[in-house]
Amino acid sequence: MEKAPAAPNPDYDLLRPIEDPGKSFYYIVAVLLVIILYTGYVYIRQLYYGLGVTGMAQPVTWGFYIINFVFFIGISHAGTLISAILRLSKAEWRRPITRMAEVITAIVLAIGGLHPIIDLGRPDRMTHLFFNGRLQSPLLWDITSITAYFTASTVYLYIPMIPDIAILRDRGVKPRWLYEFLSWGWQGTAQQHKVLDRAMNVLMVVVIPIAISVHTIISYIFAMTVQPGWHSTIFGPYFVVGAIFSGIAAILVLMIVFRKVFRLERYLKLIHFNYLSVLLLIMSLLWFYFTFSEYLTGYYGHEPNEMRVFWYKFSGAFAPYFWTMVTCNFLLPLILLSNRKTRTIPGILIASISVIIGMWLERLIIVVPSLANPRLPYPTGIYIPSSTEWTLFIGGVSVFILGYMMFARFFPVISIWEIQEGRQESTKAVTERITSYMPDPQPPLAKE
Repeated sequence: MEKAPAAPNPDYDLLRPIEDPGKSFYYIVAVLLVIILYTGYVYIRQLYYGLGVTGMAQPVTWGFYIINFVFFIGISHAGTLISAILRLSKAEWRRPITRMAEVITAIVLAIGGLHPIIDLGRPDRMTHLFFNGRLQSPLLWDITSITAYFTASTVYLYIPMIPDIAILRDRGVKPRWLYEFLSWGWQGTAQQHKVLDRAMNVLMVVVIPIAISVHTIISYIFAMTVQPGWHSTIFGPYFVVGAIFSGIAAILVLMIVFRKVFRLERYLKLIHFNYLSVLLLIMSLLWFYFTFSEYLTGYYGHEPNEMRVFWYKFSGAFAPYFWTMVTCNFLLPLILLSNRKTRTIPGILIASISVIIGMWLERLIIVVPSLANPRLPYPTGIYIPSSTEWTLFIGGVSVFILGYMMFARFFPVISIWEIQEGRQESTKAVTERITSYMPDPQPPLAKE
């Protein structure tokens, strides 16, 4: 018996990328696959010839791979952490944003986690951490926290998707077996909603400390050494602030792209961009405060090795990167986002791309100058990334774009059931919440 056509959905705009992806989707996927296949060939070539094909050498033994590792893991803070904070604070404007942010975390964590393995040259050396790992090593803490964060983020992404997967199942969208399997028999009963809410509440509380621990521990890999420029007590919060900063910028760029490509203007409104861009501006000021504190205390200490790295960044070989970083992370966002006339979609896009570039430069400036100017009496090192490193970087970005496109091909990037829930319940919930914290009405005066 032929299946009856699915009823029209008021949120069909969110289902269109799944049911009618269009030819351009396949063209872009084909281009990305070519880039990724070539990247795979370049990586195999590195395996065969060794790390000699990279620009790394003594004393600069960390280059693009570790920079990209820190950068990608930082971007991952866009998703689960920000989503959990918005959900916990019951910010109603979060509804079209949370899933887009959570997907970033799952994909970028997987990409970032691969970079230390690429940096090892021989992947089999990873087994040393499991068989010979030392509990006092930040490297072991790092693997543990990233694994925990990836697991928690993936579950946190999947659980709120179940009602939407059931919508796709009920509409007969192919592959039906996939949606049947992933929907877990969801029927939308009151009991199922209650269980879903409880699971999400538990995950929200669990995931926030894990997310903060991830980038704090990454900072410990640097700060626990006595390398000039790294041995700092504020590296933990400095890294966390930078990660959230770059993560918000990544969300904004994706929101603008998806709004334009999938015509989601009804869902991603100017007010969403306004709220997030104000948050981006606050993080920019916070980033500048930490950067200023970090370099000011180093300068006042005037320790010779520390000052060698300091001047290498401020007026030496890395000065162009350092001042570009300051411009991208502070000056441009401040100019564009503090003025209502320039806090428009194009202005926010420019500021967000600027922050992403600036935060990548920040990772470069943290890693390379300290290694190029070690505490030991070696001549200043030189690091010029090779074509192998550039290719693997482009390959990593391509994997991210492909991963996000494939997700959007099979699942809604905006939570349909949460949008519908918001339409039905938000007005009442917000009214009750405002009433609960507003002053009580004046009691009637007693009669004399």
